[in-house]
Amino acid sequence: MRIKKLDAATKAEVMKVLTERKAGADNKFEVIVNDIIANIRANGDSALFGYTKEFDKADINASNVLVTEEEIAEAYTQVDEHLVEVIRKAIANIRDFHSRQKQNSWFESRPDGTILGQKVTALQRVGVYVPGGKAAYPSSVLMNVIPAKVAGVDEIIMCTPCNAEGKVYPTTLVAAKEAGVDKIFKAGGAQAIAAMAFGTESIPRVDKITGPGNIFVALAKKAVFGNCGIDSVAGPSEILVIADETAHARYIAADLLSQAEHDQMASAILLTTSEELAEEVSKEIEGFLKELSRSDIMQSSIDNFGYILVGDTLDDCIDMANEIASEHIELVTKNPFDTMTKVRNAGAMFLGEYSSEPLGDYFAGPNHVLPTNGTARFFSALSVDDFVKKSSIISYSKDALKRIHKDIEDFATAEQLTAHANSIAVRFENED
Repeated sequence: MRIKKLDAATKAEVMKVLTERKAGADNKFEVIVNDIIANIRANGDSALFGYTKEFDKADINASNVLVTEEEIAEAYTQVDEHLVEVIRKAIANIRDFHSRQKQNSWFESRPDGTILGQKVTALQRVGVYVPGGKAAYPSSVLMNVIPAKVAGVDEIIMCTPCNAEGKVYPTTLVAAKEAGVDKIFKAGGAQAIAAMAFGTESIPRVDKITGPGNIFVALAKKAVFGNCGIDSVAGPSEILVIADETAHARYIAADLLSQAEHDQMASAILLTTSEELAEEVSKEIEGFLKELSRSDIMQSSIDNFGYILVGDTLDDCIDMANEIASEHIELVTKNPFDTMTKVRNAGAMFLGEYSSEPLGDYFAGPNHVLPTNGTARFFSALSVDDFVKKSSIISYSKDALKRIHKDIEDFATAEQLTAHANSIAVRFENED
């Protein structure tokens, strides 16, 4: 893995590579995605089933697009009982963490007859997309569904691709059942996103769509935003490790590769103050690549988007980390809690050598749906807040309004909005 001195030139190089990585993922497939969305809007189920036949080779129609209870029961017979128990333990951790995020409506009543407040209302129907191409992702089911359940969403539907025989991954179905999904539909890709955004004869329109997917899914979510809400437009996975001389090189190498194996576009970066650690991590990575599966993917990822950067000081490393704003940041330093206070931009932070990133992917409880492509500068992890909306409440008595009505009228007049001013003034036209 390439090792470079962290200086102004290297910083510019890394940021250019990461920026171009982000830009290169867009636009190429937008025409295809837009055509799919237009077809779904115009033709509903017939278009949806046609794409399912074309892309998934499955004969899906109105009679079998909805996963049945019998199919779910069959899935339980195909999933190891221990894995079901692990899923249940993960659900408990995820539910406990997200329950602490829940907000309540509030109201403030003042002596002058003013009542102000905020009403928190859960979304009525949410759609969760779960990939189903090369692998099963039951963890994505849990991370998207549990916060919605905690928020109090009335109905949660899920779309996920099926195979040529019309079957969905058993682990996906078991996770969905355990998490509390109401309806599961056999639909994938951009066509599933369009179906949830606009509705078809079989799939109801939702208020918001969450969940990861390939470039077609990401572009479809971007395109339908405004017709419904979305969580984010997710990019390739990212990990950044800040480490000093106290860190264990083998652990860091393993953690960097844990994200590099996602796909060739994933980025894995180590920022360290120790040249010795940098060399050791690079050697450990070479060793792991000879042992682990998906080594071709990992090799491509680290060749194109992997760096080991050696900084003069820990503050230099932290400044670079804040510039990158990575999805995942591991802090493996002498005092990781102190380091954490200086990190401003990160989707999730993992503190200490026994808090490796996969802990957050599967089990700890915090959400693994995180901002990518530098958007941790202004976005947060998926949370209960993503599944509620907040309405302001305003109530003034006549006396409360009378005391300040001239101020409002003056403000409106200053903006040349005379009807605004009149809306207030008319209530007191016979009193002043």
